[in-house]
Amino acid sequence: MKTVFQSIQILPQNELEQLDALITFRKLKKGELLLKENQVCNEIYFIKNGILRSYFFNHQGDEITNCFAFENEFMSSFSSFITQNIAEENIQALADTELQVLSRESLEKLYSLGIHWQEIGRKLTEMEYVRLQERMISFQKLSGTQRYEELYQNHQKYLQLIPLQYLASYLGVTPRHLSRIRKAIL
Repeated sequence: MKTVFQSIQILPQNELEQLDALITFRKLKKGELLLKENQVCNEIYFIKNGILRSYFFNHQGDEITNCFAFENEFMSSFSSFITQNIAEENIQALADTELQVLSRESLEKLYSLGIHWQEIGRKLTEMEYVRLQERMISFQKLSGTQRYEELYQNHQKYLQLIPLQYLASYLGVTPRHLSRIRKAIL
């Protein structure tokens, strides 16, 4: 987590060290739920290694994967974290996963320490907003094949670990269509 904060190049080293006392660590086994829908999310997770997915159930009861997060990325139910309303989604480990965890209380403490932490929070929020907008636009502009190619280029090593039904749901295609896409690319 500290390396991500350092890469933004806002925090002096002494302020970055304040993070050490506030981070906790958690390990999840493959398949374990980190957050269940209808709970309030009070933590932000940084993935040291492993894969997390966020999913919900649509009006027909189908499971829809809306997000994957990989090593060196953040994951949370950001809407629930910010509003303190219940989460609409579940967060599950797709592989054994090690996390660094920052509680909402700890984040608020960091914000109260000074403007540098507030600026880090703003930058990370902006990055998450851009990521969300890019995902929305990809569904409006790109085909399922193009979305798969993008994932293949950026996270190829993980694709073997993600079950096909989750991957198909994330890409907005049927498992059968995903098999055709994969066959054409490989």
